[in-house]
Amino acid sequence: MIRKGRPLSDAGCNAGGPRDGNGDSNDPFDPSESFDAHDRAAGRRSRRAQFDSSPRVTSDPSGSPSGSSEAASVTETTYTRSRRAPGEAKPDQAEAKKSQRPARSLKGRALGYLSRREYSRAELARKLKPFVEETDSLDTLLDSLETENWLSDSRFAESLVHRRSSRLGASRIVGELKQHAVDPALVEEAGAQLRETELARARAVWQKKFGQLPETPAERAKQARFLASRGFSSATIGKILKGIDEEWSGE
Repeated sequence: MIRKGRPLSDAGCNAGGPRDGNGDSNDPFDPSESFDAHDRAAGRRSRRAQFDSSPRVTSDPSGSPSGSSEAASVTETTYTRSRRAPGEAKPDQAEAKKSQRPARSLKGRALGYLSRREYSRAELARKLKPFVEETDSLDTLLDSLETENWLSDSRFAESLVHRRSSRLGASRIVGELKQHAVDPALVEEAGAQLRETELARARAVWQKKFGQLPETPAERAKQARFLASRGFSSATIGKILKGIDEEWSGE
């Protein structure tokens, strides 16, 4: 907005008393000139220049602040913490929970093993032996488990034959039963059952691995070694590699 008043003139700017309120009659002002430029021309510093030139607080490598003694120094601290996986307890909490767990009894540990799969008496004894304390009697516990029908060598033999018969021959399975100290009568019974189906099981294994008869002696030796490593008898291997049908297995 332009106010009406006395027109300015060069003479009026230089004479006639104060114009800018500072009482300085020797301070001419050009209307087209900015205030900052005018102040610089007059030897004054603008407020922004005064603000920019004010002392700042900095810190040297030793950590001591420099600048104005009245300014407060700011120290910067970096905090680092390791991340835990989702659901993972803190180390102290994990130790506390572990210490609060009651000691597991020998029978409870044995039942935990037997709930997963069948064990022979000798195998379960080997598993429990490191946890036997002075007040425990391992043989008494095993007898009690057999009486309660938790532990059975007969069931263990059936389970092992069921798990191994589709891939292994009679000799390999019988050997495993002996390693677990299964009763010899049970071992002999399982071996007799396996030998009755030996040829059919060996043929299924050979068909899945090779599927055709060998054409060279090297190929024949390779197939024979594979079947032998699975525990099949040499008689069974010879019948398969010669292409003899299953009905000839009785001869």
